[in-house]
Amino acid sequence: MDATVRAAPPRSFSLRSLGGAIRLESLVVLILLVVALSIASPYFLSVSNALNILLATSVIGILGFASTFVIAAAGIDLSVGSVLGFAAVVGALAVNALDLPWPAGILLSLAAGMLCGVINGTLIARARIPAFIVTLGMLGVARGAALVLTNGQPVYGLPAPMVWLGQGRPFAIPMPAIIFLAVAAITHFILSRTRFGKYSLVIGDNPNAARATGIHVERHLIALYTLSGALAGLAGLVSAARVNSGDPTAGTGYELTAITAAILGGTNLFGGRASVVGTLIGALIMGVLQNGLNLLAVSSFYQQMAIGGVLVLAVWLDQLNRGSGRA
Repeated sequence: MDATVRAAPPRSFSLRSLGGAIRLESLVVLILLVVALSIASPYFLSVSNALNILLATSVIGILGFASTFVIAAAGIDLSVGSVLGFAAVVGALAVNALDLPWPAGILLSLAAGMLCGVINGTLIARARIPAFIVTLGMLGVARGAALVLTNGQPVYGLPAPMVWLGQGRPFAIPMPAIIFLAVAAITHFILSRTRFGKYSLVIGDNPNAARATGIHVERHLIALYTLSGALAGLAGLVSAARVNSGDPTAGTGYELTAITAAILGGTNLFGGRASVVGTLIGALIMGVLQNGLNLLAVSSFYQQMAIGGVLVLAVWLDQLNRGSGRA
């Protein structure tokens, strides 16, 4: 079968928009959720609640974009939640324990995430260790390092400019929401309009063919995991700024939610197809669902069950997409 035809998304399950494959069902689910929750709660459909949803979705959304790039290349990064916590701690300690200026705190948060990503990528690309094992190991290492550095206690008190990144409201819009949407625009451009993004998809579809065309697959994989780590570091910075502290337990379990958002939005779990816009929709589905359940006073235990169910649904939709594509 022709490779071009095989890689094309099925018309019945996805649509092409803004340069990426967006799963049509996800958009429909988001609309239905909004309609249903608007009927169920009189407080849901308001500007202030919409901004709250964007605020609550911002950190998960940034991690979702990180997962989108890695999964596009047929990889997986289970460490993004722990790297988030590690980066938050590093930034907080830099301005507290080391008394460095706030720009250094921001840069060190990002650098901590990138370092974890470089380690992940090098072990996967050079040592040929499966991504699942490497990132699962980094999940434990990064979380353990954050706990050791802080003795298991949050590091309180960040400089005002750092706090503004999490609590500022320019034009009444939460700053994390602005960062989230800005990262969405930048990563969408990278994935859909640059050679780096196209190479990621080619590697995910067929790494041997990618090598045959001259793509340096190993170097590209290291760059991909470095990008994933950098975005996790940014998410950690935003998370710390929101609560004015570096919490070593921040981001626990976020990796599964981020992966769910990516797959729900149309990214193929096995690589070769991805969409940042789709991940944005997937993240909003998770945010709307959680916000609506909170407004309806649903127990957090049931919310965890709902998120797990959405993950299974996302993978099932992905399997349907792949099956229709083969047909």
